[in-house]
Amino acid sequence: MAVADPADPRLDDYRALRDRDLAPRRTFVVEGALALEQLLASGYEVRSVLIAERRLAAVAPLLAGRQVLVGSDEVLGATVGFAIHRGVLAAGVRPPPADPAAVVASGPLLAVLEGVNDHENLGALFRTARALGVAGVLTDPTCADPLYRRSIRVSLGHVLRLPFATLAPWPAGLAALAVTHRLVALTPDPAAPPLDALDPGPPTAVLVGAEGPGLSAGALAAADALARIPMAAGVDSLNVATAAGIALHHLRPRRAPGAPL
Repeated sequence: MAVADPADPRLDDYRALRDRDLAPRRTFVVEGALALEQLLASGYEVRSVLIAERRLAAVAPLLAGRQVLVGSDEVLGATVGFAIHRGVLAAGVRPPPADPAAVVASGPLLAVLEGVNDHENLGALFRTARALGVAGVLTDPTCADPLYRRSIRVSLGHVLRLPFATLAPWPAGLAALAVTHRLVALTPDPAAPPLDALDPGPPTAVLVGAEGPGLSAGALAAADALARIPMAAGVDSLNVATAAGIALHHLRPRRAPGAPL
């Protein structure tokens, strides 16, 4: 369906995204063909897809049976409030908050995030987590919204393929997680044992905190084990997604040769 007027009510889900992204809303928006593929393969309800005319032929095979809105770059830009270089947007329906217990039960390797309020770091964490076979992600109440447009874009849509939930109260809620999973907290503390001193294998939840402050004292106290990633002299930290990836790769359950993640 062609759209030629930015005021068209069919475009309401996409209107003034920079302003409306400041708080969670009933729908969320993904950008780019890769994120669109992940959305269409996920269990999320898709309300519509908005495509620039120049991109329609490239993504048409994905769009059978969908409500597709097609407009010029000018119409898309005037609607969302900035230039859409990728020319591909889609609106999904935000589901009710997930039950943390269901995420905990989803598998033996989990990522647990405290205070990660940078949307790009959050998106990178989800992309890394899915690549390494993480079954689910738990966040504390102060983390950024995983369904924020920038988080989804940086994750290449993989945030849509991992179950996630907010764990509250925090950090008291970690006690229930510790019943089924070993809690390993990453810290730069030189007194903590190196990561490779921990054996992989048992069900494990890797706890990481925001860059700068790291994990709170309460989260560290709830952990079964602390671990640091040894680094070269003069370097005292890593990007949080990089650090989480190193720990998740080391601690994930070992597989038989040739077996999928």
